Amino acid sequence: MAANPFLWLISQLIWLYIYILIASAVLSWLVAFNVVNPRNQFVAMVGEFLYRITDPVLRPIRNMLPNMGGIDISPIVLFLIIILIQRVIVYYIYPNVF
Repeated sequence: MAANPFLWLISQLIWLYIYILIASAVLSWLVAFNVVNPRNQFVAMVGEFLYRITDPVLRPIRNMLPNMGGIDISPIVLFLIIILIQRVIVYYIYPNVF
């Protein structure tokens, strides 16, 4: 996928967002289980950044999902949607560009 720089950039941005999504989920677990202190300035800054980047995309998914009793599976649903979009780009859009 390196022949077209625009599609390569889109692919890299998708992977970057996936890593940000994973980091956000891991940080929320660490805060929930009191492994890290959310009052720490660095942890608060990283948490706020991750929240601002991921929450606008996760919020509509959370609104559509039923209440799971405190378990948030919206990052998993978003992860699957992102992988689906990336597969569509690689298998359907990329071959038609050349």
